[in-house]
Amino acid sequence: MTFPEHLLKLRKERGLNQTEIAPLLGISWRAYQTYERGETEPQLSTLIALADFYDISLDELVCRER
Repeated sequence: MTFPEHLLKLRKERGLNQTEIAPLLGISWRAYQTYERGETEPQLSTLIALADFYDISLDELVCRER
């Protein structure tokens, strides 16, 4: 699974839409949309906010496996 796919899955599992989650992260919904589409990658501070919001590690968030 790619990061954008995982981001979409996590959001949908919680029953949120992009306009609901974006303000919680301090970003616009359009910025969030570009992450889910794989058009841009979030800054580290946004990745940390996402991991905290979903209560998962950064590795889990970005689908990193060893």
